[in-house]
Amino acid sequence: MKYPTLTLLAAAALLATAGAQAGTITYNASIHGPNQKAAFQALIDDFEKAHPDIKVKVSYIDAEGYKVQLPNWLSAESPDLINWYAGERMRYYVRRGLLEDISDLWKKNGWEKEFASTTKSASLGGKFYALPYMYYSWGVFYRKDLFDKAGVKAEPKNWAEFTDACKKLKAAGIAPVTAGGKDGWNLAGWFDYMNLRTNGYEFHIDLTDGKVPYTDARVKKTFANWKSAMDVGCFVDNITSYDYQTAQPLLYTGKAAMFLMGTFMAPGFPADVKDKMGYMQFPEIDAKVKRAEDGPTDTFHIPAKAKNKADARKFLEFAAKPENVAKLAKGMGSLPTNSKSSPPTDPLEKTSFDILSGAAGGVAQFYDRDAVKEMADEGMKGMQEFLAKPERLDAILAKLEKDRQRIHKAK
Repeated sequence: MKYPTLTLLAAAALLATAGAQAGTITYNASIHGPNQKAAFQALIDDFEKAHPDIKVKVSYIDAEGYKVQLPNWLSAESPDLINWYAGERMRYYVRRGLLEDISDLWKKNGWEKEFASTTKSASLGGKFYALPYMYYSWGVFYRKDLFDKAGVKAEPKNWAEFTDACKKLKAAGIAPVTAGGKDGWNLAGWFDYMNLRTNGYEFHIDLTDGKVPYTDARVKKTFANWKSAMDVGCFVDNITSYDYQTAQPLLYTGKAAMFLMGTFMAPGFPADVKDKMGYMQFPEIDAKVKRAEDGPTDTFHIPAKAKNKADARKFLEFAAKPENVAKLAKGMGSLPTNSKSSPPTDPLEKTSFDILSGAAGGVAQFYDRDAVKEMADEGMKGMQEFLAKPERLDAILAKLEKDRQRIHKAK
């Protein structure tokens, strides 16, 4: 998943990793815009005040570039700290011996109790390799004023109401939904919710685990439901020409009414539209299917080849304190992972918390975090092709099934 691009060169990050020594922690930080940079910097400033003998040398890198560069950092000249994603994204590097086992910190600090909801996604084989610092819901941000203008009286609760809202918005000259189709992860969010609402959590996880053929009739049903929204004009024209950055202005300028996204997007809203924004749970598709949600978890890690692991561990222990987790998560527009952190008071945070806590069907990480990397990459390419050429669905799913069999050695 992705966000605002900063003009930072890979070389800067590589320089930051060089020459690490006692008293200096090198940290390569993946960020999704200036609000996240500010939140991380506040944590670093607080840490340096508490530990005046330790300095944090940080390089802030846009999330998209970070994903490309991370494998090189971990296998060559590693920083002392990184932030990344829980679940399969973490396990991919653990299996390759590139992340440090920090089980001792979990035991020493009682983190299994404080971070109980994220223990599975932060571990592999009974060992811990991550400190989860935030998680967040995905939902539909919408312009309340545009709903009013188009005669949409209430938040759509089911698929019929959602597609009806699309028709009304379209008739009013407003694109119902904007999305960054050029970025595969934007569409992966749509696929997650279409599949979770159509087939439920267990099927969705079996699919991302490689246990279900992509040619299964239930997968086709998911795409058929997705296409039903396309058929009534729910999506902005030329959706695959927009990335996460360029899709947002359509919402802010009133050209589009809705955007399916994680709550991390909210801190970046322009001041003149903040009061016009609403946030709602993704609508029901099949009433017989228990509601499941995406609740991605972001994490801190110490690379296995880090030079200053001792001070990096001190940083993790500081970051894990309930008040520090809460402050960082709030700055990110997200929820704290530490159960001892203060409960959310902001209306958006409370709605996000209610969505996740009420997910009777289960909480998934995200398509590109639940699926192995290679399959996730192929899957998102398929989603992009589907949005551009829905008539090719059978060929797209046949290609993905061949990929699944090759990647998972399945039959």
